[in-house]
Amino acid sequence: MNIAITDLLRAVSTALDYVEAQVVGVTTYHGQRIAYLSALTGKVFGLKGDELVYLMAAALLHDNALYEFFEGKEDVSANNWVEKELTEHCSKGEENVKGLPFYPQIEHAILYHHERADGKGLFGKTSDEIPLFAKLIHISDTLDIEFNLSEMSEEKYHKLIQYLEEQRDSCFDGECIDAFTRVISYDVLACITGDNIKTALDEIIPRQEWDMTGDELMKFSDIFARITDIKSEFTYEHSLGIARKAYAMAGYYNWGEDIAGQLYFTGALHDIGKLMIRSDILEKPGKLTKEEFTEIQNHAMGTFQILSNVKGLEEITRWASLHHEKLDGSGYPFGLTASELGHKERLLACLDIYQALVEKRPYKNGMPHAKAMEILEEMVDKGQLDGDITADINNYFGGIQIAPNSSV
Repeated sequence: MNIAITDLLRAVSTALDYVEAQVVGVTTYHGQRIAYLSALTGKVFGLKGDELVYLMAAALLHDNALYEFFEGKEDVSANNWVEKELTEHCSKGEENVKGLPFYPQIEHAILYHHERADGKGLFGKTSDEIPLFAKLIHISDTLDIEFNLSEMSEEKYHKLIQYLEEQRDSCFDGECIDAFTRVISYDVLACITGDNIKTALDEIIPRQEWDMTGDELMKFSDIFARITDIKSEFTYEHSLGIARKAYAMAGYYNWGEDIAGQLYFTGALHDIGKLMIRSDILEKPGKLTKEEFTEIQNHAMGTFQILSNVKGLEEITRWASLHHEKLDGSGYPFGLTASELGHKERLLACLDIYQALVEKRPYKNGMPHAKAMEILEEMVDKGQLDGDITADINNYFGGIQIAPNSSV
């Protein structure tokens, strides 16, 4: 299926921005600013086409392990990081992206994005040993953290230029500094403040569509499931659990590998809207207040908002964002009824409940299959879930695994 890879990367970056804002106070659109500044500087080195897309991907994902590593710390401001924390942040971030289909093109870009040009950095690499992508991301990332580029003034710009010169060939590669200052003027920085960055990034890296197989989608989705689930220890691996079960059910229905991969991808990203929800609410072990429950419900709309801007993901966006809808109209976020919900939306709704019941969480043990099915069947009797799909889930995960009489 054709997917606008640039849209997808920006959507995930937006989700990561919600995490970063809660963890280290980095201003909104941090990843997109790093991508823009890195790409504009990269053009000086002759990068173009897919090369800019790969650089954009590395820049947007450079902090993908941030929350996972700093979870639970009281002071996680950038100035309070120690060498061990930065090293593990980079190593884990690199490990997380190894399954991406374009990993060979961005290898070590995330691992070395805090590396110093003089060899005195985390991994002891000198400038000639550090990939260009990593050097470009390092400059832009450091400047955004040090100077908060979401706001710009002439005074700040002059301090920024002075800072770069002071760090020439020590912290930053001199050739990269020259390329940066050649194209990143005060006017450029003034034009990417706030949400202006979204338009600016579109202009420098126009939408590019890639034809992705189901297998490629699966490899692409695992990292995003980890980013989503790590925000709450109570739902760790929840999304991957649904992804695997959706993939299995696609095989049960004989839908083929492409649809199976798309359903896996859907399961992996179905809760990406949770990144917009406060952690104390997601992790609350006791009963939620009415207001807290309302905020939790907003995650389904958040998933819709994040994914709906990705060209080519229209069907998957629908499957993912409607996983809390009920056939009787009592679900959310849209309150749809049976006539408005297709088979795959119904399947994801059933699997989401089933997975939540059978998985072990810190505050509960997982239910046995039979007990979980009793709850699903009660919801079928209330007119909330699809009875045929519930029976299929029982057949497959109950160990019977008899294919249904007809394909859907």
